[in-house]
Amino acid sequence: MSFTYDDVGATRESGYCPPGFHPLHVRTIIGEGQDVFRRAAEAVLTWEMHRALGVGIDATADRAAPGVDVTVTLAGMIKAPCRVVWMVEEHRRAGWAYGTLSGHPECGEEAFVVERTGDGTVWLTVNAFSRGAKWYARAGGPATRGLQHAYARRCGVVLRRLCGPAEEL
Repeated sequence: MSFTYDDVGATRESGYCPPGFHPLHVRTIIGEGQDVFRRAAEAVLTWEMHRALGVGIDATADRAAPGVDVTVTLAGMIKAPCRVVWMVEEHRRAGWAYGTLSGHPECGEEAFVVERTGDGTVWLTVNAFSRGAKWYARAGGPATRGLQHAYARRCGVVLRRLCGPAEEL
C-alpha cells in the first residue's frame, strides 16, 4: 500500500501544513524529570499510550520504526491503516509519526513526540495535518476536526496518568 498524500515526513517540521489540509497542534505537560521522560518515551514508542486510550492497535512490530505498518481501530469498527514514516529516540526527545494508507478515513500525517526541556519539564506534542478521505470524514467537517483535537488532548491526559506515581494508576 502507498501513502494517500504527497508530503510524507512533513510533520518533522513543527507547524508545517500542506495546502488543502487542516493543521493540528496540541501540547500537554506530562511531568518533570528524566524518569518521567523515559517512561513517557517508552509508552509512546511501544504503542502503550495508544492502547491505554482504548483504541485497537495492530502493528507489524512491538516498537515504532520507519516502515512499520499500524492499523488503528476506533470504536471497534473503523479501521485506519497507517505506516510509520519517521522516528526519533534521543536523550531529550522521542517519538514518531505515521501517515495514512489507502482505506484510512482521513488523509494526512500525525506525530507523537515526547520532549524534556532544559528545565526538566516533560511535554507530549501531537502535530498533524489531515483532510477527510472517506465520505463520512468529509461530511463531519468541523465535528471531525473537533474529535481529532479531543483525541490529541486525551493522548496527553492518558500519558500523564501512565507516567504518574503508582497510586494514580
